Amino acid sequence: MRLCLVEDSAVADVGPLADTRPVFDLLLGSRTLGDRAARAFRLGPWGQPGGRAVVVRPHLEPLQRAGRPHAVVNDPRRMSSGPVLVVNGRWVPAGGPPVTPDRTGWVGLCEGRPACAVVGPGETAGLEPGRVDAWFEAVAARSPARDVGGWWVRRPWDLVARNAEHIARDFDEAGASGGAPEGVAVVGPADRLAVHPSAFVEPFCTFDTASGPITVAAGAVVQSFTRVEGPCYVGPGTRLYRAHLRGGVTLGPGCRVGGEVEATIVQGHTNKYHEGFLGHSYVGEWVNLGALTSSSDLRNDYGEVAVPIGGDPVPTGQAKVGCFIGDFTRTGMGCLLNTGTVAGVMCSLLPAGPLLPKHVPSFAAVLFGRVAPNVSLDRLFETARVVKGRRGQTFTEVEERLFLDLFEQTRLERARAFQAQAARNERHPAPAVGVAAER
Repeated sequence: MRLCLVEDSAVADVGPLADTRPVFDLLLGSRTLGDRAARAFRLGPWGQPGGRAVVVRPHLEPLQRAGRPHAVVNDPRRMSSGPVLVVNGRWVPAGGPPVTPDRTGWVGLCEGRPACAVVGPGETAGLEPGRVDAWFEAVAARSPARDVGGWWVRRPWDLVARNAEHIARDFDEAGASGGAPEGVAVVGPADRLAVHPSAFVEPFCTFDTASGPITVAAGAVVQSFTRVEGPCYVGPGTRLYRAHLRGGVTLGPGCRVGGEVEATIVQGHTNKYHEGFLGHSYVGEWVNLGALTSSSDLRNDYGEVAVPIGGDPVPTGQAKVGCFIGDFTRTGMGCLLNTGTVAGVMCSLLPAGPLLPKHVPSFAAVLFGRVAPNVSLDRLFETARVVKGRRGQTFTEVEERLFLDLFEQTRLERARAFQAQAARNERHPAPAVGVAAER
């Protein structure tokens, strides 16, 4: 049975993290949402010819074709040669026994909404970008339904809030265990620490498993005087430099992390080498957080945090919410990020002394504490080439096309933000700043 992961219209609410990747590629615990769906139905991993299909937003299609050559991308005709299990990428399956797709012609419901469906050959017609919701409604209207449990990712802070429990669940499901390397201290049960044989942990590190398990994946490096508190997942090739990781932290592959991090997901290949606090946040790939960059994750009146999605404040229902930062965004030394900050992709944030603006649209900058146009796209792309080149990777033409598309899609949001900033500038004039115009 082929697994088809799809994106519905509500995926736009999971930006900026889902702006540059399908929502099912976001991390939760130690796995992506897509891998969770495959595991819930006991289906195999990516890479099997003809084994997976995806329906993603058009601007993501070229990158999916390049990165997943064996997958069927946005082509319902090619995926309908046999039974197909269609799964909404925002659905997180419940833990426990796997769901069995025993026959075709049924729909799985989560909170009364279609989360998955098993259909026969030819029934994937119409399963295309922009029509996923209508397709599920049509299938649900003619098929029996069953409750499959789980929950929905509606906003990026949903992933952060439930990350700790999924780190622990993943550890238990993997059956991971193992003692501590020589010269390190373990506080709590030693069998709740799993260090891959290829990882390197220097002496005088502390792993605290009293509140949850800790996994250190292949090729990771943990420098002396680092303290890691569970539940925590340190991804492949990630390096910790005298860091203090509190509970609920997931670090994707290839990160460089120092300072204090709490209840945060980092997608991968991100630098937070120096001191500074990052809490209750989700950070994308290829982000650089300059020395002493810190994020607030609690209002000083302990009230509910509102997060500006597209510039409009959205109540989170939570008291502890940090920041959400898109791919290739950079902060300067000493940036102070306000509670509930959103910075899109390829932003440049420079310090200003006080807290920076909470809403920074993609491809914009913060100069002297005010939202302003960034440098040209050509210069942003050149920086991206340097950033990836330092890790032996290439910023490809396909990626460049993706960001060009995103630049056009986010043009109106930037215009609104610049207009609002101009109105504030009239009330509170600032020194003149020379910046480049929109491309």
